[in-house]
Amino acid sequence: MSSNTTVRTARRRTVRIAAAALTAAAALTLTACNGSDANGSDANASKPAAGAESNGGGSSAGAQGSGGKADPAAKVDTDAGAAGKQSSGAPAAGGDRAGSGVERCHTSGLEASFATGEDAAPDPNAGGSTTTSIVLTNAGDRTCKIGGFAGVDLTSENGGQVWSLARSSAKYGSITLGPGDSTDFTINLGMTDESEEGSYKPAFAVVTPPNETTSLKLEWPWGALVDQRAATHPATFVNPIG
Repeated sequence: MSSNTTVRTARRRTVRIAAAALTAAAALTLTACNGSDANGSDANASKPAAGAESNGGGSSAGAQGSGGKADPAAKVDTDAGAAGKQSSGAPAAGGDRAGSGVERCHTSGLEASFATGEDAAPDPNAGGSTTTSIVLTNAGDRTCKIGGFAGVDLTSENGGQVWSLARSSAKYGSITLGPGDSTDFTINLGMTDESEEGSYKPAFAVVTPPNETTSLKLEWPWGALVDQRAATHPATFVNPIG
């Protein structure tokens, strides 16, 4: 082999070795890059996403937002639930309190009086029935509830002639009285002249509030009534409170 041939062969070997070295280096670089990406992909595939972690058992709060956004929402829901329980356990306002937490009015906390103003006075000359009103006032320091019919017994001066007044068929409800508040009920009266035969002149009206056993005694301020104590449908009778 000539010297020129030897030189060319050496050059080709050198080029091949250099090319192989470059190829190996490139392969190593590519492998290293691909390995990094693969490891990253494998790690992400085995680790749940942030939203799934917050989701936990599949709550709507976790599904709606991830991480820090989900937690405040969950706290608001918890607080709202607690507030709802507290609200439901608190007494209701207005009419709802009267229905659940307000006691009935007791005789000891009530004052009674006849309404005696000009417009309140019964007309003794009325051709049919006239009316009078008895006012009931909450004289206590607490709110109370009252409704229905008061018992009214008219008595003579010595108490020997008692007339327990009948009740009307009117419907009734209940009313709540704050301290100092008043309500009333009317009594239909069949009035007559005291000199007439068959008249009844009351001296007192004994008023028993609904569901109570003690009474309030008032002087009778009006004239005589037609005595219908034994009548089936007397002209004198009691109407409901309010």
